[in-house]
Amino acid sequence: MAELVNMHRSNYSRVEAGDRDLSLDALNKIARNLGMTIDELLNFDCNILNKVTIEDKSLMEQLKLIAEPEPKEKNMVFKMIDTFLTKKKFKDFFEKNVVVL
Repeated sequence: MAELVNMHRSNYSRVEAGDRDLSLDALNKIARNLGMTIDELLNFDCNILNKVTIEDKSLMEQLKLIAEPEPKEKNMVFKMIDTFLTKKKFKDFFEKNVVVL
Protein backbone atom coordinates (compact mmCIF):
# COMPACT_ATOMS: atom_id res chain seq x y z
CA MET A 1 0.00 0.00 0.00
CA ALA A 2 2.84 2.40 0.84
CA GLU A 3 4.25 1.98 -2.66
CA LEU A 4 0.81 2.41 -4.21
CA VAL A 5 0.36 5.83 -2.60
CA ASN A 6 4.00 6.86 -3.12
CA MET A 7 4.74 6.96 0.59
CA HIS A 8 7.71 5.66 2.53
CA ARG A 9 6.85 2.50 4.49
CA SER A 10 7.64 4.13 7.83
CA ASN A 11 5.23 6.97 7.05
CA TYR A 12 2.57 4.49 5.96
CA SER A 13 3.07 2.61 9.23
CA ARG A 14 2.23 5.87 10.99
CA VAL A 15 -1.00 6.01 8.96
CA GLU A 16 -1.88 2.48 10.05
CA ALA A 17 -1.13 3.40 13.67
CA GLY A 18 -3.44 6.42 13.42
CA ASP A 19 -0.61 8.95 13.86
CA ARG A 20 -0.87 10.37 10.35
CA ASP A 21 -3.68 11.01 7.86
CA LEU A 22 -3.75 10.14 4.19
CA SER A 23 -4.42 12.70 1.48
CA LEU A 24 -7.60 12.40 -0.57
CA ASP A 25 -5.46 11.43 -3.54
CA ALA A 26 -3.89 8.57 -1.55
CA LEU A 27 -7.32 7.43 -0.29
CA ASN A 28 -8.61 7.48 -3.85
CA LYS A 29 -5.68 5.35 -5.08
CA ILE A 30 -6.24 2.79 -2.33
CA ALA A 31 -9.99 2.66 -2.93
CA ARG A 32 -9.56 2.22 -6.69
CA ASN A 33 -6.95 -0.49 -6.14
CA LEU A 34 -9.40 -2.36 -3.93
CA GLY A 35 -12.30 -1.82 -6.36
CA MET A 36 -14.12 0.45 -3.92
CA THR A 37 -15.17 4.06 -3.60
CA ILE A 38 -13.63 6.31 -0.95
CA ASP A 39 -16.98 6.23 0.88
CA GLU A 40 -16.99 2.43 0.91
CA LEU A 41 -13.40 2.42 2.13
CA LEU A 42 -14.09 4.88 4.96
CA ASN A 43 -17.34 3.19 5.95
CA PHE A 44 -16.08 -0.36 5.61
CA ASP A 45 -18.33 -1.60 8.43
CA CYS A 46 -21.08 -1.59 5.78
CA ASN A 47 -23.02 1.18 7.47
CA ILE A 48 -22.88 3.29 4.34
CA LEU A 49 -25.48 6.01 4.34
CA ASN A 50 -27.78 6.49 1.40
CA LYS A 51 -26.89 9.44 -0.76
CA VAL A 52 -28.38 12.63 0.65
CA THR A 53 -29.61 15.09 -1.93
CA ILE A 54 -30.65 18.50 -0.73
CA GLU A 55 -31.92 19.94 -3.99
CA ASP A 56 -35.50 18.78 -3.38
CA LYS A 57 -35.66 20.04 0.19
CA SER A 58 -36.77 23.41 1.52
CA LEU A 59 -34.14 25.95 2.49
CA MET A 60 -34.65 25.24 6.20
CA GLU A 61 -34.26 21.50 5.66
CA GLN A 62 -31.07 22.16 3.67
CA LEU A 63 -29.65 24.28 6.50
CA LYS A 64 -30.46 21.55 9.03
CA LEU A 65 -28.58 19.01 6.86
CA ILE A 66 -25.57 21.34 6.72
CA ALA A 67 -25.57 21.57 10.52
CA GLU A 68 -25.38 17.77 11.01
CA PRO A 69 -21.74 16.98 10.07
CA GLU A 70 -18.75 17.17 12.37
CA PRO A 71 -17.39 20.70 12.99
CA LYS A 72 -14.47 20.22 10.58
CA GLU A 73 -16.81 19.11 7.78
CA LYS A 74 -19.29 21.87 8.61
CA ASN A 75 -16.52 24.49 8.37
CA MET A 76 -15.56 23.09 4.98
CA VAL A 77 -19.14 23.48 3.74
CA PHE A 78 -19.33 27.06 5.01
CA LYS A 79 -15.97 27.92 3.40
CA MET A 80 -17.28 26.58 0.09
CA ILE A 81 -20.44 28.68 0.43
CA ASP A 82 -18.36 31.76 1.28
CA THR A 83 -16.20 31.13 -1.78
CA PHE A 84 -19.24 30.85 -4.07
CA LEU A 85 -20.81 34.00 -2.63
CA THR A 86 -17.56 35.95 -2.92
CA LYS A 87 -17.13 34.91 -6.55
CA LYS A 88 -20.72 35.93 -7.27
CA LYS A 89 -20.23 39.32 -5.61
CA PHE A 90 -17.08 39.95 -7.66
CA LYS A 91 -18.81 38.85 -10.84
CA ASP A 92 -21.83 41.08 -10.14
CA PHE A 93 -19.57 44.01 -9.25
CA PHE A 94 -17.49 43.76 -12.40
CA GLU A 95 -20.53 43.28 -14.62
CA LYS A 96 -22.06 46.48 -13.22
CA ASN A 97 -18.83 48.49 -13.24
CA VAL A 98 -17.19 47.48 -16.50
CA VAL A 99 -16.23 50.46 -18.59
CA VAL A 100 -16.30 49.78 -22.32
CA LEU A 101 -13.54 51.65 -24.12
